[in-house]
Formats: sequence, C-alpha cells, structure tokens
Amino acid sequence: MTNTNREWLLAERPEGEPDQDCFELRETDVPSPAPGELLVRTRFLSVDPYMRGRMRDAESYAEPWDVGDALKGGVVGEVVESASDAYEAGDLVTGEGRWGDYATLDADDVAPVDPSVADPEAYLGVLGMPGRTAYFGLLEVGEPKPGDTVVVSGAAGAVGSVVGQIAKRNGCRVVGFAGSDEKTAWLTDDLGFDAAINYKTTDDYRAALDEAAPDGVDVYFDNVGGPITDAVFTKLNLDARVAVCGQIAHYNDEEVPTGPRKLPGLIPVRARVQGLLVGDFATRFGEASERLGRWVATGDLEHRETVVEGLENAPDAFLGLFSGDNIGKQVVRVSSPDE
Repeated sequence: MTNTNREWLLAERPEGEPDQDCFELRETDVPSPAPGELLVRTRFLSVDPYMRGRMRDAESYAEPWDVGDALKGGVVGEVVESASDAYEAGDLVTGEGRWGDYATLDADDVAPVDPSVADPEAYLGVLGMPGRTAYFGLLEVGEPKPGDTVVVSGAAGAVGSVVGQIAKRNGCRVVGFAGSDEKTAWLTDDLGFDAAINYKTTDDYRAALDEAAPDGVDVYFDNVGGPITDAVFTKLNLDARVAVCGQIAHYNDEEVPTGPRKLPGLIPVRARVQGLLVGDFATRFGEASERLGRWVATGDLEHRETVVEGLENAPDAFLGLFSGDNIGKQVVRVSSPDE
C-alpha cells in the first residue's frame, strides 16, 4: 500500500456552470483509522447532481462545502485496515467518503457490498442512494396505481431509470424524457418504457405528450424542471401527484428564471406537488435495499453505469452530468482489485 493519498478539494465557488478551476488535486498522507473506523481504499466514487448545491455558500438540505474542503460523495471500497470488530481487511463496503484514493469511514456508517448480487458499482446507483430515492419517491410520494400514466424527466439517469421500471411493475403506462436517441432506445427497448421523448430533438413537448400520454398524466416524477415540467403540468389529470426530486435544469442558474405560473393550473385538477428528500425515509432504507436487491438479483430490475476511469478525471465525470454524458449512474473507477 502506498503512503500517498490523492484527494480533490473545492478550489473556488463556481459562478454559473462549474469548470475545472473549481477543483484542486492535493496529495496527502494516507490516514490511519481511529477506534471504530475503517481505512478504505476507494474502488468506485459517485458523482451526483446534488453536489452542485454543496458548492454554493448558501443553506440547503445538504451542508455546503467550504473552499479548501475535500469533496465528498458515496464510495464503494475495500477495507485495508480495520479498527472495528464489524469488518476486516478485504471486505467491500459502501458509505460516504472523500473524492480520494483512501478515506477513513466510521464502521457504523457503512454497509456491506455483496458482489454476488450485483457489480460493486451498482451499490452507488440502483442499490444505493439513487435507487432508494426512486423507490420511496415513486411509491410513497407518487403513489402509482395500476392503469396510471407515469411521466419521468431525466428518465435515463440513475434515479429516473429505476422509477420507470418500478412504475411498470405497478401496472402503469410509463413515458420518459431523455436527451438522445440512444437513451430513448434504452428506455423503450431494454427497460420496458411505453414511450420515450428525446427532448433535444423535440420542438413541442406538449404535442409530444399528447401522443405519448394521450390519457393525460397521473404521476409526474420530476428530476429536471424547466420547459419539460412546464409542459407536463398542462397535462396533469384529476388528483395527479407530482414528486419533485431534482431541478438540474436550474442548478447552474445564478438567477432562477420565471416560467409559466403553474399554481392556478393545480386548482381544477386538485393535483398534489411534493418535494422529495430520500433522507426522510432513512428508517426504512433496509426495506428498500432488500426489495431492490431482490429485483436486481432476479433480473427484474435492470441497471446501467457509465464508468469514467481514474480519480484524476473525477471533475470531468461530475461536469458531464450537466451535459448528459451519462446513461444510468455516473461513477468514477478509482482503483481495481488487482492494483
């Protein structure tokens, strides 16, 4: 094991869309675990859109990073030194770590990774935070019923792709918005969506919805915001449910633009719009992990990861989220088992 650890820091706060100047790679000593901790060598690192909010100097549901702080995110890694009876060297675990080669993690805050269920990187996607977000966001906030039409924006991403498949399991018609023909083909041909709309080549979202969702929209799972959401709101049915999970179309805006006034349209249809934070369901994470793991193991729930090679390319992987580079979950491979 080397004595040198590389980790990424927040070099400066972005104005608008982040760029490479916002990141700094620093070399440090490999840390030692305190009692109850694990020294983990990172195998895979997660990059997620919500991290953009942590780069702002503003109060939010996720604590902002200070300039000079190490960036943090979900990791899957191998225990190389244990100061806990719960795990031993060689175990694979997942938890919240740093954008680095190594990190010390509290043994109480990690979960084991079982490669017999799925590849380790899946524990950052379908079997991790995005999968649980899809599970609770759709079932608890969206409350889908058989025969409902469910529309998902950002449908080819880590959360949206799982939302659509769970909706299909619940007997719904599912329509997804995604940003390329490759992505829309994946949604319909592989994941079983009934229809998919390429928002980058579609001029009229409302007309596209008339064709893809002729009976209107009963559940809208919103990962994006912006013009797609404006269009979907005009198609909401009586007693529709809207789960607001993300607004990536606005994450880099310095001033959020004023779009159509949506609230008057909710009155006649009595639609319910509810924000979603997966942490609110923390006491039930075991339930979600068990069901998602079973569906993945039996092949009933498909998943895909876009893997960017090398810790040095972690900023590129993060920035790629805002241009739609990923299909499924975007992860960074930091190390391999034989290294």
